[in-house]
Amino acid sequence: MTLTVTRSGRAAHAAPPARWRGRKVQGWLYAAPTAVIVGVLFVAPLVLVVWMSLNRWPLLGPATFNAPDNYLKIADNPLFIDAVGFTLKYTVITTVLLSGVALGLALLVQERRPGIAFFRTAFFLPGAVGFAAAGLLFYGMLNNDFGPIDPMLQAIGITSEPVKWIGTPNMALFSTITLVLWRFAGFNMLILLTGLQAIPTEVYEAARSDGANRWQILTKITLPLLRPTLALMLILSVTGSLLAFDQFFVFTNGGPDNSTVSMVMVVYRDAFFRFDLGGAAALSVVLLAALVGLNTLMMRRLR
Repeated sequence: MTLTVTRSGRAAHAAPPARWRGRKVQGWLYAAPTAVIVGVLFVAPLVLVVWMSLNRWPLLGPATFNAPDNYLKIADNPLFIDAVGFTLKYTVITTVLLSGVALGLALLVQERRPGIAFFRTAFFLPGAVGFAAAGLLFYGMLNNDFGPIDPMLQAIGITSEPVKWIGTPNMALFSTITLVLWRFAGFNMLILLTGLQAIPTEVYEAARSDGANRWQILTKITLPLLRPTLALMLILSVTGSLLAFDQFFVFTNGGPDNSTVSMVMVVYRDAFFRFDLGGAAALSVVLLAALVGLNTLMMRRLR
C-alpha cells in the first residue's frame, strides 16, 4: 500500500494495489467451499432445529407455533430427567476410566523398543471397528442364550451359572463401559502418544540427571506438558459420552427397564416413536447449549 501527501502535509493511504484486491478475492474463493459446506450441513440444520423447537411439529401435518411450551414440558418428562442422571454418571465413569487406560497404554508404548509397533497396532485396532458393529459383537459374545463368554467362564470354574451381562442395570452399565473402553482406549492412546512424542527428550534427560524418579517425572514433567493433549482427549471423551447413542441403542436397547436410556435416546424416542419433532428439537437445543457451556468451561480450566 502506497502513501500520498496532501496539501496540509498529512500522509493519506492510497487505494490498495490491484494485486492485493485480487488476493483478497482469491482468499474468499478458497474459503467458499468450506463456508458452503458448514452453512448447508451445520448452520441451516441448526436454525431449522431451533425453529422446530418453537413449534408443535408433528411428523405428519402442519406445524403450529407454541413457544415456549416445548421447553416448559421438558421438566415434566420423567424419562429425560432419569436419562440426564444416568448419562452424567456414565460420562464421569467412562471419562475417568478411559483417560486412565489410554494414558497407561500411551506410556507403555512411548519408548521405541523391538516389537513396539505390534503393540501400538494391536491397541489401536479396535478403533477401526464401527461402533454399531462393536455393539453387535459384544451383544453376541455376552448374550445368555448363545454367547460364548458364559460357557467359557463356567468351564474354567470362574462362575457356576450364567452372568446377566445386560440383565440388570449395574451389569448393563458395566458391560457398556467395557465395550467403550475396548473400542476407544486405543484411539485415545494414539492422541496421547502424539503429545508424548512432542515433549523434548532433553527435558527428561535433565530431570534424570537431577535425580528425579519416575513418579516425579510423570507428575512434574509429563502431565503438565501433556495438558493441551489431555484437554483435547477429555473434550472428545466428555462430548462423546454425553451424546452416547449407538452403544445403548444397539447393545442394551435402553434396558433393562429403561435403566440405560441416554439423553440422545430420549430425543430419538420422542421424535420417531411419539412423533413429537418439536419436543425432540427442544431437547436437542438444550443438550447442545449444555455441551457448548461445558466444553467452554473445560477449555478455560485446562488451558
